[in-house]
Amino acid sequence: MLHLPLRYEDETRLTPIAEAPAGFPVQVEGVVRSTDIVYRPRRQLVSRIEDSTGEIVLRFFNFYASQAKALISGSSVRAFGEVRAGFFGAEMIHPRFRVLHGATPLPAALTPIYPSTAGLGQAQLRRLIEAALARASLEDTLPDDVYEPLALCNFREAIDTLHHPRPGADQAAFTGRRLPAWRRVKFDELLAQQLSMRKHYRERRARTAPALAEPLDRRLVAALIAGLPFRLTQAQLRAWAEIEQDLAQPHPMNRLLQGDVGSGKTVIAVLAALRAVENGLQAAVMAPTEILAEQHFRKFGDWLGPLGLEIAWLTGSQTKRKRDLARAAIASGKAKIAIGTQALFQEQVEFHALGLAVVDEQHRFGVAQRLALRTKGRDAHQLMMSATPIPRTLSMSYYADLDVSVIDELPPGRRPVVTKLVADSRRAEVVRRIREACGAGGQAYWVCPLIEESEQLQLQTALDTHATLSRELPELRVGLIHGRLKPAEKAQTMAAFLAGQIQLLVGTTVIEVGVDVPNASLMVIEHAERFGLAQLHQLRGRVGRGTAESVCVLIYRNPLGEAARTRLRVIFENTDGFVIAREDLLLRGPGEYLGARQSGAPLLRFADLNEDVDLLESARAIAEMLLAERKESAERHLERWLGGRADFLRA
Repeated sequence: MLHLPLRYEDETRLTPIAEAPAGFPVQVEGVVRSTDIVYRPRRQLVSRIEDSTGEIVLRFFNFYASQAKALISGSSVRAFGEVRAGFFGAEMIHPRFRVLHGATPLPAALTPIYPSTAGLGQAQLRRLIEAALARASLEDTLPDDVYEPLALCNFREAIDTLHHPRPGADQAAFTGRRLPAWRRVKFDELLAQQLSMRKHYRERRARTAPALAEPLDRRLVAALIAGLPFRLTQAQLRAWAEIEQDLAQPHPMNRLLQGDVGSGKTVIAVLAALRAVENGLQAAVMAPTEILAEQHFRKFGDWLGPLGLEIAWLTGSQTKRKRDLARAAIASGKAKIAIGTQALFQEQVEFHALGLAVVDEQHRFGVAQRLALRTKGRDAHQLMMSATPIPRTLSMSYYADLDVSVIDELPPGRRPVVTKLVADSRRAEVVRRIREACGAGGQAYWVCPLIEESEQLQLQTALDTHATLSRELPELRVGLIHGRLKPAEKAQTMAAFLAGQIQLLVGTTVIEVGVDVPNASLMVIEHAERFGLAQLHQLRGRVGRGTAESVCVLIYRNPLGEAARTRLRVIFENTDGFVIAREDLLLRGPGEYLGARQSGAPLLRFADLNEDVDLLESARAIAEMLLAERKESAERHLERWLGGRADFLRA
């Protein structure tokens, strides 16, 4: 019923052969004058048919003997296809045809063309769909007073219109999905998504969790804020107030904290962790890479060390002895806060009393991984963080099961990073700029997209670039970091860079997230045209973390394709991550923003988040009303659109 057509063909009318326009699909009818199998330049079936106005050739390069037999001279034939100018006049290549036996009426509706696959032809699909429509219930799942104020037609009318468009219908409106029938289907789909998300949001809030209120006797949070060497921004204070209010409730918090690179999300995570500790519980902080996890460990240690709190550090690359010691500290409750990678949710790890799970760069983890950490404590509160800004429409739809806090303000003193576009023919100038910047006491990154040589992409590798830059800049200490280094080697290299012992760090996108070196003020990204917008923005965010003016140089190789040119223009013209995210959504769609979250989100087949914002907003409001006042309608609607798939969202 919901396997809807991609487009339509008009077989409701006949066009005289002499009037058939070239370049357009039409239907003609005539008598076969001759049919021959010819071998010049290759084997093909050529049939000539004529009506009272003229003649047209039907040409088949792949054909069956039955087709040649059917197109015998004197047969009446109706053919549909695109007319083109051939060597011997007008012709159709591989048209759809049928031999007529007596008077054959024209169809009453346009012919739907459905999405198909190998081995499943259009005729078979139409028969199956017509049979399904005859069996299916087309009764509306929604009351009239829900869809009529939105100027939407009823469900039966929408489905019938889309499968059986009437003659003369505007095909452009059909294929552009602008018709009222399409709007009804898109609204229903968005409503099902909202119902599913909000239903499970409500179910989570119905569970119990320890209320983490501010204690009267021990105020670790207040002590930390008072001891910080900087003042929290208004955006940070607003986000903390929202999180603090959630933590004080007797049901599990499930909040996403999003903010641009460098906006100060980590300190908010520290405050939330302290609130759990104040209430006699533990907090766990999970990051996707050891580099990022170690940076959190270092920052948490700097801020919480003076408060006398023990922090456990747990990663897969540790020695068995260190892992055992960390696990023991976590299990006994001696370690109030545990920081690490996916190693935190392994079976052998037991928490004494987990009250809060913090997941950084949450889109890099799957539903099962996030759930595994949260279930280490009985319905623990959960705070997810993302430095990849999520466009508003995505937040309204695919993240409707979460509460969202946004830090949309950079700390005072931060200067916007200057972005420069440079063709690879000017590479020598970039190397000279690196020499000057590092010679003046600064540090720089040089990012390459691949480690190994690829003849197809012709990209310089990080290994080759490191060797080349070491030769070109003998006076500088040049380091190398990439994904194939052992974790200990990565950590050693990053520590040396942070300490200023390495002046130029050559690497792959392993430095994309979490590397925080305030003295680094120059970022060079080679073959920038190969990167996505989100990745370019994340990489650019590794500089500009100090007070010095920072520059990001994007080296590109000509000629640029249209898509690459558009991406580079967007990143050059914008520094606001939320603006870049909106443009990225327009260019790529929602898939890559969702990442592993897709395993728990019903993806949209018909609605477009960029074009159907009005329907999305209506669906959000109506979903809340149905769940509160008309649960039976909500369940019927969910069953039609999602069936058992709605349960995937329980994670």
